[in-house]
This record gives sequence, C-alpha cells and structure tokens, in this order.
Amino acid sequence: MDKSYSQNFTVQYCFPGNNASCRKQVRSDPAYIFLFIFLSCISVCTVILNLLVIISISHFKQLHTPTNLLILSLAAADLLVGMFVMPVKIMQLRDSCWYFGDTACSVSEIIISYSISASLCNLVLIAVDRYIAVSDPLHYPTRITVCKTSLFIVLSWSFSLLYIIVVFYFNDHLLQSQIITSCYGECVLIVKYSRVIVDLVVSFLAPCSIILILYSIIFNAARRQAKAVRAVRHALKKHSSSNSSETKAAKTLGLVIFVYLACWIPFYISFLSIPNITTASIMWTVFGWLLYMNSAMNPLMYAIFYPWFRTTVHLIVSCRIFVSSSSRFNLLPKHF
Repeated sequence: MDKSYSQNFTVQYCFPGNNASCRKQVRSDPAYIFLFIFLSCISVCTVILNLLVIISISHFKQLHTPTNLLILSLAAADLLVGMFVMPVKIMQLRDSCWYFGDTACSVSEIIISYSISASLCNLVLIAVDRYIAVSDPLHYPTRITVCKTSLFIVLSWSFSLLYIIVVFYFNDHLLQSQIITSCYGECVLIVKYSRVIVDLVVSFLAPCSIILILYSIIFNAARRQAKAVRAVRHALKKHSSSNSSETKAAKTLGLVIFVYLACWIPFYISFLSIPNITTASIMWTVFGWLLYMNSAMNPLMYAIFYPWFRTTVHLIVSCRIFVSSSSRFNLLPKHF
C-alpha cells in the first residue's frame, strides 16, 4: 500500500491472539465513512431494484415471455451482486481483514466471478433472442418458447459455473491446498496474467463481438422495417404498436449492452498492462466497483424504457399484488 494511503489508517491486528495474524488497516477517515455509506446505498438499491424486476416478471402472467424470462435471469445475477458481492467488498474495504477462513475466501471470489460471468451469458442470450425476433418475426413464437428459453438459461448458468471453477483451479485459488496466504486473516487473489488473457478472449472479446454483430444486424433490420412501415399508411395503423415495441426493446437492450461495455473496457485496458495484479490493489477496487455498479444500472434502464416495469412497481408498492387475481392483471393493454 502507498504511503499516501497508509497515513489514513490506524494499524491493528485482525486476530490479536494469533502471532501470525495480519495487520488490520482500519479506514476511519471521514472521506472513507462517506464512501462506505455511498456504496452501502448502492448495494441496497441494487437489491431492491432487481427484486422488483424479479417479482414483476415472476408474478404477472402477461410478462411470462421468452425475452422477459431472460431479463429475469439477468436480474437474478445482478441481485446476487447486490446481495452478496457488494457487502463483502464493502466489508473488505472497511478494515482489510477476512474473518471466515481460506475456504470461504475462495468461495466468495468464485461467487463474485460467477455472478458477473452469468450476467454476460444472459446478455448474449438476450442479443440472440432479439436477433431472431427481428430477423424472423413470423416464426419467432414457435422457434423461441418459454421452455426452450428456460433450458438455455440453465445451460448458460451451468457453463458459467464450470468455466469459473476451471479458471480458479488453474489460477491456484480453488482447492484449499492451492491457497497461499502471507498471514492469518488475508483474502487476496493474485490474478495471473494468463488468466487475464483467457478472460479477455472468453469472457469479453468473443461474447461481446457476438453481441455487437447481432445488434448491428438488429438495428439495420429495424431501420428497414421502419422505412417500410412509413411507406404504407394502412400497415402503419395496423402494426405500429408491434413495430414500436420491437424497436423500443432493441434500443433498450442495446443501451444495456453499451453500459456493460463501458464498465468492462476500462477493466481490461488497465489490467492488461499489469502482470499478476491482486484483488487488494487500488486499481482492482476502483474498476471492480465499476463492474458491480452495472448491476444497479440495468433495472434503472428498464424503469426508464419499459412502461410495464413502472406499472408493476406501482402495483407492488401499493400491495395490489396480494389481490387474488393480481397475477392476471392486464398490464398496459393498449401498448404492451
């Protein structure tokens, strides 16, 4: 840690009765206290917003569509970030000690990487879903069903878990025999440069290239459809709501992708220049929180662009979902 940072710390010990204990760096500066409060508020907001998305799609039958099921899966991954990842990182930022042992340290890092990887897999599936909806709208209802979408979601979560386990094993941070600490009470993952390269290809370049290619095709198709609809007045009156819905969905999910890339690009640009970076470094903390905040931005974008989300939030907050027939409410009958 730099000297400029150490001046703000009061050095204690994580386990005073243990001679091998790590030193605890208690950050008591007012700026840090404000930072902890700010990050805690983000964590709470992330949990609440994603819970609202999950409850909305799960409860209201009108929202049981393949696309919304993918959004539900994405919200579940974001909820995991807000409910587990953010509190753990706030705790580590508070006093730098880990009180739960080496196994829990390894599991916590796996969950952190797993939730982020699952989010990316869901974004890829969303892009594929939108591509099929725009490129082949007539056969979309038969090609993409709720059952098929559920199967792909299960496979994507399973693939993410398998990938993370393999990566952590070869990064020497999976088995307890692989975990090496310099003192008792330390939970630091040394990220090998080889892992950064693998993650860059598997977790960023490949899926994001697929996403960008699909969305470029989607936007071009939506533009052509819009021109065709404007050219035929009668067709515009009959199908405007459907075309508007597809275009709005493409734009909204495109914004989700843009925000995701904006959060991830600084992460890899910085870490590619630093071999064997650790999770305790300032750079990892800053860019790591940029990734975590993406989980709070997704439901906010739904609230801005999706009228059904605003409607369901109102029903949830007003406790109208406890009405016996609430699951069959007709949400936005004129536009949904």
